[in-house]
Amino acid sequence: MIAELGQAALILAFVVALLQAVLGFAGVAVHDPVFHRFARSGAIAQFVLVATAFVCLTALFAVSDFSVLVVAENSHTLKPMLYKLSGVWGNHEGSMLLWALILTSYTGALALFTRHVAPRLITLTFSVQSLITAAFIAFLIFTSNPFARLWPVPLDGADLNPLLQDPGLASHPPMLYAGYVGFSITFSFAVAALIEGRVDARWARIVRPWALTAWTFLTIGIALGASWAYYELGWGGWWAWDPVENASLLPWLAGTAFIHSLRVMEKRDTLKAWTILLALIAFSLSLAGTFLVRSGVLTSVHAFAVDPQRGVFILGILVLVIGGSLTLYGMRAGLLKPTGVFAEVSRESTLLINNLFLAAACALVFFGTFYPLFITTVSDETISIGAPFYHATFIPMMAVLFLFVPISVMLAWKRAKLMPVLRKLVPAFVAMLAAALIAFWVAAREPVAGAIGTGLAVWVGGGVLLDLRARLKLFEIDLAASWARAVRLPTAIWGMTVAHLGLAVIIFAVTGVSAWKDETSAFLMPGQSVQLDDYTVELVDVSRTDRENFVSQAGTFAITRGGRDIGVMTAERRYYPVREMSTTEAGIRASLTGDLYVTIGETVADRGWAVHVYLYPLAVWLWIGSALLALGGVLAIADQGRRALTARRPVAVAGVAMPATADGEA
Repeated sequence: MIAELGQAALILAFVVALLQAVLGFAGVAVHDPVFHRFARSGAIAQFVLVATAFVCLTALFAVSDFSVLVVAENSHTLKPMLYKLSGVWGNHEGSMLLWALILTSYTGALALFTRHVAPRLITLTFSVQSLITAAFIAFLIFTSNPFARLWPVPLDGADLNPLLQDPGLASHPPMLYAGYVGFSITFSFAVAALIEGRVDARWARIVRPWALTAWTFLTIGIALGASWAYYELGWGGWWAWDPVENASLLPWLAGTAFIHSLRVMEKRDTLKAWTILLALIAFSLSLAGTFLVRSGVLTSVHAFAVDPQRGVFILGILVLVIGGSLTLYGMRAGLLKPTGVFAEVSRESTLLINNLFLAAACALVFFGTFYPLFITTVSDETISIGAPFYHATFIPMMAVLFLFVPISVMLAWKRAKLMPVLRKLVPAFVAMLAAALIAFWVAAREPVAGAIGTGLAVWVGGGVLLDLRARLKLFEIDLAASWARAVRLPTAIWGMTVAHLGLAVIIFAVTGVSAWKDETSAFLMPGQSVQLDDYTVELVDVSRTDRENFVSQAGTFAITRGGRDIGVMTAERRYYPVREMSTTEAGIRASLTGDLYVTIGETVADRGWAVHVYLYPLAVWLWIGSALLALGGVLAIADQGRRALTARRPVAVAGVAMPATADGEA
């Protein structure tokens, strides 16, 4: 009965989404305000119905109802409740239902929190959003039904993929989807603006909080996925330029360019066509990532589906959404005339450079990800584009971009003078050279790469701190006055500062992890040890423990450094009998200077256990930097002066009154 209730809720949600889309477009055509009012109620109804379906599927997993196919294939009676619940989205059908839930959550939030926007603009936005919702619910109903019954009913389930039975993977997909799907709102606003043929700075202020929300969630989702890969997969890495990893990086790069472009549009009412294009591309790349993991073209722990029928359906959605929006863009972009101007030397110019570099980097990653798939599709040839390609192209491009960050932050809007800014940045430049020389001098491995990365990190971080010092007049006025300026500083500026500091920390961490890592492998019997730098790792014992749904073989290691005992570590191999799969649980001793990372593999007769030891300098700063980056996004969203929701004075958007927002400098 629960499954049938969920199925009915999905079908009703599909009908409501279609009805809302049709009536919304009709209401705009006939100028009937009744249709505008229905848009909001229809959005909330979609959310309630999809949420009902999701709750039903969650209940089926919680009670282990193996008469439902997706539960039987992805759960087991002995599995801990946490992974029974995360199993709801640890499969293709459930993950797509989660996608639909987040999609309707955004639409419902738009209905509840966005007020006083031009009726035509908001109604068109709801209509476009409802078309997207209808397409994905149709995909669920016709090709990926999460409530399909199974007969005869098995006594037990096939269990969830062991690699997904992890707290990181329980939280990673919802956060990632919240980022992917969040860009649907900005996409829908962009299509609505194209239909209207008019967009201005007020449109950018309406859209910016949604863009920042999507970008922040996507940042958190990518960081969670990277940390999961680091501690769970056992190879010691956090980013492998895997096509599915790249699928999340692509919309993040486009989204980063988009939020910077929105800022220029807010200040100067220019770059309109470019900003709209970025809004279309960010969501289009999110859909391309969906196609990648659900079309059957990839086999990966990230890939949920290998059914070509599903791939064809998603490809059809891609053609309609991406092709239709870009066609509309080609027809209407010429109507988006800029009114603002800015000098060659200005913050707008450097943000435009920022956009061009991010767009080029996005194009490189897109080529490296999809070109091998294209070649495999049209021929029998198989090619691989891996880390060397990205290290030779993407990283140098990003390095040049990072040089502009402190300059851009300190330049004035509209018209600026470069030399005064460069003089202000002299301390950061000196610190960059000093840090690079020290890194080059002390590095035992990759001194050039280490010096460049360290120098860039100090340049970005130092430049951002110098800008903050200038805003607060720190050391120029008394401390109390500086504190008062800090309190009055808009949270958007704090968000920008924190995010850019997070970027500097990530650059430094990536440099340490990539350039200065070290590793060694050995077969060890209990009592034997292996040496890595000044660490000695001794295998003390290997114990076997039967757990609820897996068998654990845990190795205990005694760690000494420079002859000094610093503690014990445990690394583990888990065997899941139902799936007949093994996983690795790395032992990690984290510190601010670096991680000691140990894994234990299978035993070999007369040789011992396979042990791999890594040393990753500065690894913990990857997660600290990611947290700062996300915190910067949260602070920018929270800036009450920028959000259209809290505006008071009515202003015009597309010729219709709406609230105004305060302006700032972030």
